[in-house]
Amino acid sequence: MAGKQSPSKEGTLESLEKYHIKEDIGFALEHPLEELPDEYDAWMFIGKNLPTLIANGHLRAEVEKLPMLSVDGLQGHKLQRLAHLVLGCITMAYVWGKGDGDIKKVLPRNIAVPYCKLSESLGLPPILVYADCVLANWKKKDPRGPMTYENMDILFAFPGGDCSKGFFLVSLLVEIAASPAIKEIPKIIKAVICEDQETSKMALLHICSCLKEARKVFEEIRKYVNANQFFNVLRIYLSGWKGNPKLSEGLLYEGVWDTPKKFAGGSAAQSSIFQSLDILLGVEQSASGESADKFLQEMRTYMPPAHQAFLHHLETCPSLRKFVISSHNADLQEAYNSCVQALVSLRSYHLTIVEKYILTPARDQANASKESPDSESRGTGGTDLKSFLMAVRNTTQKALLKED
Repeated sequence: MAGKQSPSKEGTLESLEKYHIKEDIGFALEHPLEELPDEYDAWMFIGKNLPTLIANGHLRAEVEKLPMLSVDGLQGHKLQRLAHLVLGCITMAYVWGKGDGDIKKVLPRNIAVPYCKLSESLGLPPILVYADCVLANWKKKDPRGPMTYENMDILFAFPGGDCSKGFFLVSLLVEIAASPAIKEIPKIIKAVICEDQETSKMALLHICSCLKEARKVFEEIRKYVNANQFFNVLRIYLSGWKGNPKLSEGLLYEGVWDTPKKFAGGSAAQSSIFQSLDILLGVEQSASGESADKFLQEMRTYMPPAHQAFLHHLETCPSLRKFVISSHNADLQEAYNSCVQALVSLRSYHLTIVEKYILTPARDQANASKESPDSESRGTGGTDLKSFLMAVRNTTQKALLKED
């Protein structure tokens, strides 16, 4: 955050609403729609039956016989987000098939053309992104009940039993646990402008408690996601065609482009909430190294445009970190450090989970086949996962302020 501007609207919740950020669920899509208009029943049939169609070998034939549908009947943001989610799931299933190495390098025009038109309308890439499979892929069983795992379900799943539900819902619930922190950002911006140390301190303490709760929710992933199913099944369907040796040239979107295009798969780096907190706290991820910073910047382009705009807006705001340092207020600095440390804790736990769910299975598989584990230990976004996460975590840790 840098620069200085009028506090006139910075402290209002409306300043978050215009970025499609909700008070209770943050960046998640509020009340996602569950059905498309009847003319898109063929898409919905495939999307709702992916595991069965993949298992019986009928998935690709069903996709190839789809009629060419216009996206003109998809009016409104929520309807378009649902269609983008459906087409993203169908695309991943078509490309990766049974996950046995039989890969399709061309996406048929009857799915590629509407998918790319819809993606252009939404400002999203034509691949399954975090904003699809996590932020828009949920519903409540009891609409009046709480946002808890027991009262929630996902709209679309891949093979692997309940692995999809566990992975997508826990990721969403981590977002929701951390989301009250975003509500504090306008307060902090206004407080920095007004040089209000007490308000800044209290807001930071609230953010810290939100991050601790998010870490607690994150631990539930061990309960709901089987490591073997994640590594050997679900991870395959979340993988993209950028930085992936299995589709080194990318995917050809028939009827749209004449050459293959490369897009990264869904990644937690596409979550706006943690990039927001980095910016707020002045964590300079550019210090994580060129490749890590470049990847984080690229992942912003996989976020909904309204969320990207929020990040850009935050970068123009006065620096909280500089305000805390110049305050020489021990309590304020302690509150700031508690937030940074909570973010470090979350990122350290992410590393622990990656070790359990990706790196260890990759090594075991490599030892069994006597091959290098490198390609299998890359993230679904195409990164060298461990190096990237360690660089981001370590840079966050370096943001801790030393005592005066």
